[in-house]
Amino acid sequence: MTTTGITDFLLWCVGINYGFLLLWFVGFALAHDWMYRLHSRWFRLSVETFDAIHYAGMAAYKLAILLLNLAPLLALYLSD
Repeated sequence: MTTTGITDFLLWCVGINYGFLLLWFVGFALAHDWMYRLHSRWFRLSVETFDAIHYAGMAAYKLAILLLNLAPLLALYLSD
């Protein structure tokens, strides 16, 4: 596989992963109460804990995108 193919692949990965992150955020923002009621059936969570879990999950996912997709993409762009 050429560096152009890897670069294209990583660029698609960044776009798709940021799309999922945006979808998660919009879903969380618009359907917060419904999601909380659904999850509180299975787990005993306060609203603050529920929000903190989602915020930490989004932050970890964004960090993974930056480290696993965007950093190698930038390295490939800089090496050309």
